[in-house]
Amino acid sequence: MNEQNIPEKFKIKPQHSNHYLINGELRKWDGNTTEVYSVIKTPNKQGEIGPTFLGTVPDMGEKTALEAVESANKAYNRGKGAWPTMSVSDRLKCMEIFVEKMKLHREEVVKLLMWEICKNKTDSYKEFDRTIDYILNTIEAYKNIDRKGAKFDSQDGVLAHIRRGPIGVVLCLGPYNYPLNETFCLLIPAIIMGNTAIFKPAKIGVLLITPLLKAFQESFPPGVVNILFGRGRSIASPIMKTGIIDVMALIGHSSSAVSLQDLHPNKNRLRLVLGLEAKNPGIVLPDADLEHAVKECISGSLSFNGQRCTALKVLYVHESIVNSFNELFTKAVDNLKFGMPWEDTFLTPLPEKSKPEYIQELISDATKYGAKVINKKGGELSDNFSFPAVLYPVNDKMRLFHEEQFGPIIPIIPYTDIDMPLNDMAASNYGQQVSLFGENIDDLGPLIDALANLVCRVNLNSACQRGPDVYPFAGRKNSAVSTLSVYDALRSFSIRTFVAAKNSSKNKKIIENLLDSKVSNFVTTEYLL
Repeated sequence: MNEQNIPEKFKIKPQHSNHYLINGELRKWDGNTTEVYSVIKTPNKQGEIGPTFLGTVPDMGEKTALEAVESANKAYNRGKGAWPTMSVSDRLKCMEIFVEKMKLHREEVVKLLMWEICKNKTDSYKEFDRTIDYILNTIEAYKNIDRKGAKFDSQDGVLAHIRRGPIGVVLCLGPYNYPLNETFCLLIPAIIMGNTAIFKPAKIGVLLITPLLKAFQESFPPGVVNILFGRGRSIASPIMKTGIIDVMALIGHSSSAVSLQDLHPNKNRLRLVLGLEAKNPGIVLPDADLEHAVKECISGSLSFNGQRCTALKVLYVHESIVNSFNELFTKAVDNLKFGMPWEDTFLTPLPEKSKPEYIQELISDATKYGAKVINKKGGELSDNFSFPAVLYPVNDKMRLFHEEQFGPIIPIIPYTDIDMPLNDMAASNYGQQVSLFGENIDDLGPLIDALANLVCRVNLNSACQRGPDVYPFAGRKNSAVSTLSVYDALRSFSIRTFVAAKNSSKNKKIIENLLDSKVSNFVTTEYLL
């Protein structure tokens, strides 16, 4: 990439980030650092073309990790800390301050999204703006939850004041493909409910968190949010071994979730909030609108180069239309444009160095067992990109049938009997979503009934997706634990708790005095507007 071809607005200078957040202090790091590179190649100081140096971040280890968990634990203080006992309205004020401070860093974060994870310009802005909307919607959702609890119930002679309360200390680990949005979809509901947190950014997309450190520090009490940098093994592992963590919130791979969970000495009291891998299928019925199905399958399988858990990762197409579908689909794939993120092309470089090689391994394995690359450009390779490859016909002998490829490779499987894709889905380790393309309601009705018990979202004539964020985002089997959405995430990071008293005149008077005095932040009927 010639530097003259980069718009001035998106040119980048190395950033040496040497601060982290513990106990409300932005501490300076003087230890080892990790160099951060973009796979986008530009000339270096010697004029040689290579990966672009973006800067450095701290490479922390066990000592700092234990300081962070102690900070979060102290701030929670077994539920007696200032944050978990604070009124809901005051916690919301802190979050409102944060979101206003976060907005000031939009351009900086978006530029780093493009350079670090190679997300195109439109989607990078969308990720930032969607995150802001998510926070604002979370604030409103919490107000609604709190309003429902702003009353006393009476049942069988017992008065009850039922609310949702925090759980404790949360370890928050986000993914590289949505390093801002999906990470904050864990972190924001966790802390707004009164928990305290330790947060470690993903291995890719780490620099883009650094502009927000000061905003976190200035918006929340000491110890509520603690932000560390380094390898997961060096930070998350010692934190889990302490047994202090009450909630592990992770979006990533199930193997990582299991490994970390196994380190906790009290797994029976460890709550899990996990968004994991998926192998979402698209099922194209004989009567499907082919042009529409192709359009949705392109978007579903190749948005952000297929690097989404919600991506369509296998397509089942009825044999009566598979040749027509393949012709339209491969033509559409080969017409996709590749370019740099700021050029806003559909296809961009792959941020993981090893991903092109992995894609080639899957192609080689599939062709060995009878599949062919059926699009002209399929698998064309460079150091940081593999052009999307459409493979047909794919079968269960191939790695591509079983593995979540998380990249630009699309397996197509012909079927004659609808039980084939249904049986494959039932046998799969995953169960997040499915896309179903067709129009005959006599076929669709029974299919939807079956599919709704295999996955958590059936998308009718549309690609799989997470949004809108107010809808539940969940998965069966190895695809998720707990439900994430604006409303559901607040429930996932909290627990129902209540004050009960026998319905006597003496107790009524005590409760009335409690409400009038406003000495309790829990016992309140204040209605938040």
